[in-house]
Amino acid sequence: MPKQKTHSGSKKRFKVTGTGKIMRQQAGMRHNFEGKPSRRTRRLSKDQVLAPGDAKVAKKLLGR
Repeated sequence: MPKQKTHSGSKKRFKVTGTGKIMRQQAGMRHNFEGKPSRRTRRLSKDQVLAPGDAKVAKKLLGR
């Protein structure tokens, strides 16, 4: 049986923590920073834990 390949798009978007949680980047950090308050850009720059339903799919795509 051949090995399962990791989904290329998923490995670029998600990272797995030591405890097995899947982290993702928050939306809204690509452009228009002059119009956004610094407080908001700082909040959006942090990674967020993926929702449980989405995490199940993402784990499968990452081969875990």
